Order: sequence, then C-alpha cells, then structure tokens
Amino acid sequence: MNPSTILLLLPALASTMYFDCSNIRDHKQSFDISALGNPISVMTSEDHSPSPTMTNTTFTIDICRPLHKAKGIPKEEDCPNGSQVCGIQRLINTFENSTAFLAAIPIAGQYTFHGGTALDPEITRLKTSSSASDREKEGFRLALHGPTYPDRGGKKQKAVIEFLCTDRAEEKRALMHRKEDDDGEEDHSARGEVADDGHGGTLKYVDFTNVGEEKVLSLEWRTKYACEDVQREDDQSGSSGHWGFFTWFIIMYFPFLPPSPPILICSSNPNYVHLPPSRY
Repeated sequence: MNPSTILLLLPALASTMYFDCSNIRDHKQSFDISALGNPISVMTSEDHSPSPTMTNTTFTIDICRPLHKAKGIPKEEDCPNGSQVCGIQRLINTFENSTAFLAAIPIAGQYTFHGGTALDPEITRLKTSSSASDREKEGFRLALHGPTYPDRGGKKQKAVIEFLCTDRAEEKRALMHRKEDDDGEEDHSARGEVADDGHGGTLKYVDFTNVGEEKVLSLEWRTKYACEDVQREDDQSGSSGHWGFFTWFIIMYFPFLPPSPPILICSSNPNYVHLPPSRY
C-alpha cells in the first residue's frame, strides 16, 4: 500500500480504536465529558431466596480510556485488557459468610483476543432522535460495543449509556428521594445502585438484559456535562474572568525592558545640538 494512502487512513483507523470523550458530536451539537473520565462502579444484586445466597454484579466503566488492571487480583478474575466497560460477578453466601468469584464479563472495549473487537461508538443526540420520548430530553445516548461472551454460544456484548442533562440541586433532591424509596422497599430480589460521579452528577444501573442477538447493559448518567449550553457557559466565564498567557507575559516582561538606545542623527549643520531621547 502507498505510504500516503496509509497516512490518509490513519484518522479513520484511530476513530474506530479510540473514543474522544472531549468532543462528542452529533447533529451540530458538541459535548465534552472528559471531566468524567475516571473509573466509576455501580452494582446490582440478585437474591436467590430461600437459598442464603445472592449474586452481586459490579459494573465498572471509564468513559474515556481503558480500565487499569487491578492490583493483587488474579488475571482470570479481572477485566480483560482493553475493557472500558466490564462486569464482575460474585456469589455471596450469607450463611457461610463467604464470597466466590463467578465471572469477568467484557462488555465494551477495544479487544485484541478472538480476532479483535472494535469499541465502535454510536452517538445519538436526544433532541434530534427519531423517538418522540427522546426528543423531550436533553443530552445524548452513547452505545459502546464488545465481544461475544461466553465464547461459545454467547451473545455480543454492548453498553448503552444515556447521558441526561441535570443540575446539582436537582440531582441532590433525586438522591434524597431514592434513599427514602430504598429505606421503604421490601423486594430486594434485584436492586440497582446509584453512584456519585464526583462532579455533581450520578451514574445509575438500569438493567442488563438480552435484546435480540445482543446482551445490553443500560446505564443512566445524570450530569451537567450533558447540557447543551454548558460548554458555552464555561467558555464565557473563562473569557471574562481570566487573562491569557500573552497578556500576563507583556505585563510581567515590560518593566524589565532595557533603556532605549540613543538615536544617531547625521546633520551637516555644525550648530546642530543632538539630545538623547527621553525614556518616558
């Protein structure tokens, strides 16, 4: 292949391998969720009553980059290399007070095993979605793809995260209501956990179920970074409240400028008196 052709293909190849969470764009609208780029986990529990056991599944996601390998965890009990969304299942026995590893589920990422699997992100701006219910929301939906699991007879894995616009006060009220609902609920057979993302928003587990030929993990992320005007507001506040580097450079450097050199003027008039220029 011609080297110039390879260079032209590099941007397309990079877009399938990496996901730029600082520039998510659909229908002329951009979102920047790079501030959320750290591992965050939610958990769901399935009670096996009357047996004294339950299955806990912890779903961990890093929306911007592959997850780091956990220290001190056996390789077979950790997420595969390249995972950006992964589920770890454990069996809890409350009678024996024991925990047993069940599975590490690769849900979405850039994988090299079994021929490789692309993350292949799909972005849908909710306000321009074909669904009428979507158009009533503000934010975007992000679909990330993974491999077939289990290897034999399994389904293609997929994560769908719905980023919804919310403010800190609204989310604080929602968290209080959820806590009240959890305190009063009686059915604990399947329970979703809500995690604080550290930036005034929350990540919520919705479900993990079969959808046609795929097994889909659905998550809901309420955050100000899904608001369509947040980038513009940040830009305006930044421009009004901060001076640029060049301005500060001029202010700091100007007092140390050397005195202006004398200007030599040649004149044929013998009575001409030359005075050095003033510095001020």
